[in-house]
Amino acid sequence: MAGKQENPFKYIDRPTLILMLALVLIGWVAIHAAVYSPQMGGPFNWEHAAGRQAVWILTSVFLFVVLFSMDYRLFEGMASISYIIMIGILVATIFLGKEVNGAKAWIQIGPVGLQPGEFAKLATCLMVASYLSSYDVRLENQTTQLISAFIILVPAFLIILSRDTGSALVYASFIFVLQREGLSIIYLVLGLATIAAIVLSILIPAPYLYGSVGVFMMLYVLFSRRKKQASITAITWTAASTAIIYGVQYAFEHILQEHQKTRILLLLGKIEDPSGAGYNVNQSLIAIGSGGFLGKGWLNGTQTKFDYVPEQTTDFIFCTIGEEWGFVGSTVLIILFGLLLFRIIHIGERMPTKFGRIYAYGVASIIFFHVLINLGMTMGILPVIGIPLPFISYGGSSLWAFSILMAILLRMDAGMRSTMR
Repeated sequence: MAGKQENPFKYIDRPTLILMLALVLIGWVAIHAAVYSPQMGGPFNWEHAAGRQAVWILTSVFLFVVLFSMDYRLFEGMASISYIIMIGILVATIFLGKEVNGAKAWIQIGPVGLQPGEFAKLATCLMVASYLSSYDVRLENQTTQLISAFIILVPAFLIILSRDTGSALVYASFIFVLQREGLSIIYLVLGLATIAAIVLSILIPAPYLYGSVGVFMMLYVLFSRRKKQASITAITWTAASTAIIYGVQYAFEHILQEHQKTRILLLLGKIEDPSGAGYNVNQSLIAIGSGGFLGKGWLNGTQTKFDYVPEQTTDFIFCTIGEEWGFVGSTVLIILFGLLLFRIIHIGERMPTKFGRIYAYGVASIIFFHVLINLGMTMGILPVIGIPLPFISYGGSSLWAFSILMAILLRMDAGMRSTMR
C-alpha cells in the first residue's frame, strides 16, 4: 500500500488531465493567433503574449507536478492557514496594489504581476470544504449558514474594495456548493429574485418600485386567510425590497465606476454606444459572426489580425476562436468544458471524504461560473466584467490558480484511490 502512495501519478484521472491539457493547448494556439504577425518571430517570442503564455504554461506544469507529488492529506490541514494568508494579502493589495484598468488588484513582484484575487478563490474553496466537512456541521443550522456566508463574503468584499468587481462576483458560484451540501432551495430562489430586483431597480425609477411593492403587499394581506402572519411576511418583504432598491440605486450612482455603469446600461438596452463603451462587445459579435460555420481558418481572422477587438487575448479570447474556427470550433470548445465539468463532478461524487467532495464541487462551480460569464459577455448577453476564460485566456495568475485548483483535486483523488486498492 505504501508503494502505491509513493507513485500517485499511476492513479491520476487521465481523462480529466487530458481535457485540461487540451484546453491549455487550445488557449495557447488562440493567443498566438490573436497576436500573430509575420514579423513576430514565432510563438515562443517573449516580447509577444504567446511567448509569455508559453512560460506561464511551463511554470504551471511545474506547480502541478510539485503539488501532485505532495501527500494529499496535507491539503485539508492547509485550508485555514492558506485562507488567513490570502485575506492578509487581499488587505495589503487594497493599499499597496498596482492599479490596472481601474482596479487596484495586482501585486508587482519584480517583472511579474500577480492578481491575488485569482488565488483567493482557491483558498476560499479549501476553507469552505474544511469548515463544512467538520464534525457536526450541518447546513440546516442557521449558525452554519452564517459562518459559511462569512467565509465566502469576506474575500469577495475585500476584492470589491480593490475595485475588481468582476472577480468578486465569482464568489456567487459557491451557492452551488452549498446547495449540494443541503442548503434549502429557497436561498437559490431568493438569490434569483434578488437579481431580478436589482435589474428592476436599475431600469425603473424608485418611486414606481416602492409603489408597486406596497400595492402588491397590500393585495397579499387582503387576500390571505391568515392576516396576522401575512402582515408580518408583508412587512418583512417590504423592508427587504426597500433595502434592495435603495442599496442598488445608491451603489449604481456612488460606488460603481463610470465604465461599469455604462456597460450595465448598454446590456439592459438603456443606451446605445457601438463606437464607445459598446465597442468591445460589438466587435466581438462581428468577429464571432464572421466565422460562420467552419471559420476562416487559423491565423486568417481579419477582425483578430487587425486588432479590432480590444483585450482579444484575455477577456475576449473566445471571439478569436469563433472567427477562426467558426461554429464548429466554438461548439467543440464548449463541449470540452462540459466534459471537464462532468469529470470534476464525477470525481467529487466518488470521493470517500466529505472534504474531497465539497472541494470538487467548489472547483466545478468556479470553472462553470467563469465559463458562463466569459462566454456570456463575449456574446453580448451579460455585462463585460473582466472574467477570464479558464485555461484559455492569457495571464499567469489565472492559469496558475486554475492549475493549482486542478492539481489539488486530482492529487486527492489519486491518493484516495490508491489507498482503496
